[in-house]
Amino acid sequence: MIDIKFLRENPDVVRENIKKKFQEHKLALVDEVIEFDKKARAAKQEADDLRANRNKLSKQIGQLMGQGKKDEAEKVKAEVNAQAERLAELEEQEKTCNEEVTKRMMTIPNIIDPSVPIGPDDSANVEIERYGEPVTPDFEIPYHTDIMARFDGIDFESAGKVAGNGFYYLMGDIARLHSAVIAYARDFMIDRGFTYCVPPFMIRSNVVTGVMSFEEMDAMMYKIEGEDLYLIGTSEHSMIGKFIDTLNDEEKLPYTLTSYSPCFRKEKGAHGIEERGVYRIHQFEKQEMIVVCKPEESPMWYDKLWQNTVDLFRSLDIPVRTLECCSGDLADLKVKSCDVEAWSPRQQKYFEVGSCSNLGDAQARRLKIRVKSADGNKYFAHTLNNTVVAPPRMLIAFLENNLHADGSVDIPEKLRPYMGGMEKLVPKH
Repeated sequence: MIDIKFLRENPDVVRENIKKKFQEHKLALVDEVIEFDKKARAAKQEADDLRANRNKLSKQIGQLMGQGKKDEAEKVKAEVNAQAERLAELEEQEKTCNEEVTKRMMTIPNIIDPSVPIGPDDSANVEIERYGEPVTPDFEIPYHTDIMARFDGIDFESAGKVAGNGFYYLMGDIARLHSAVIAYARDFMIDRGFTYCVPPFMIRSNVVTGVMSFEEMDAMMYKIEGEDLYLIGTSEHSMIGKFIDTLNDEEKLPYTLTSYSPCFRKEKGAHGIEERGVYRIHQFEKQEMIVVCKPEESPMWYDKLWQNTVDLFRSLDIPVRTLECCSGDLADLKVKSCDVEAWSPRQQKYFEVGSCSNLGDAQARRLKIRVKSADGNKYFAHTLNNTVVAPPRMLIAFLENNLHADGSVDIPEKLRPYMGGMEKLVPKH
C-alpha cells in the first residue's frame, strides 16, 4: 500500500504506474481515493473546529453558572448539545470515508522500481545472467516422477485415497533426499548469518491482508473453517507478520531470518504436463529467507538474497539463471522481483525454483512495522523475501542434473553429510 500523502501530491505518477502494470481498470480508483480523502479531511477539520468551540462553550457555561446566570448557561448547554450531534455525524462521516480510502488503497499497486522492465505478463520477463553450463545428456531423461518411481520413492495412488489430487507420499531415499536438501539449505543460510526460525503455520486474516494482495489471497490461501486462521502459503507470511505493530530500534536493523515451514496452496487453474507430478501441488516444504531493513539498504539486500539462492544451487552443481520480472508479472505489493530458474536437461529449458522480492514499505505500512532512529524519527521499514529452496521442485532439478544412463543419481559432496555419507542413489527398478 502506497502512502496516501504520496498519492495526493503525485496522482499522475500513481496513474502512470497503474498503466505500466497493465491495470487500466484501476485508474478510476485514484480519483475516488482523492475524493474520499478530501471528504474525510474536511469532516475531520470541521470536527476539530467543533471540539475546540465546545471547549470554549464549556468554559463559558462554568463562568455563567458561577455568575448565577443559569438561563444563559442553559442556552449555551443547548448549543453544546446541538454541536455534539453534529460532531457524531462528522466522526461517522470521517470514519466511513477513511474506510473507503483504505479499501481502494489496498488494491492500487505499489510504485515499481524504475529498473523494472515494462511488459504485460511473464512472457516479457528478461534474463539477467546464467550460472553454470547447462547439461545436454546423450540419453533420454524420464519424467521426474518416473525417476522417483525407479527408487520406489513416490506414491500418488495412496495419497489420492487419503487426501485427493495434488498430494503425494515421498518414500525411502527420495524422502531422505528431500529432507537432506532442506537441512542443507537451513545450515547454508545460518552460515551466511541468518537466524533460523520455525514459525506458526497458520496466520490471522489481518496478517494475510498485510502481506499479500486480495488476488493472491483468493488464489492461494486455505481458510480454517469457523476460525480467523489461514494455512500459510509460504513462511514469509508468518515471518513478516512476526513484526506486526512493532516499533524497532534502527540500530538493531537489519533483521535477517531464515525459516522452515510446510506450505499449503490452492493452486487454482489447469496446468500443462510439465506442471504436474510434484511441480505444482497443494502441500510442500520450503526454506525461506526474509529481511527487515532500513529503506536505503533494501536494494543491497535484494541483490544479496537472490545471490544466496544462486550460490546454493551452484554448490549442488545445478545450472541456474536469474530472470527479471516485468511490470505486469509483479504482484501489487512488489517494487522489484526476480526469479531463479534451474536447468531442466529433460525439457532443455529453465524452470522456476525460487522468487526474490523487494516490497519496499508496502507490507510494513499495512502491518505497522515502524523503525525509530537515534534522533527519534519514525518511519516504515522495508521488507524483502526470497526462496532458499523449495522441494520438491528442487528434486526435479536435482534428479535430472545428476542422473546417469543406468538410472543412478550422484549425490554432490555438499549433500553427502545429510545423506549418511551416500555418494550415489541406485535405482531398485
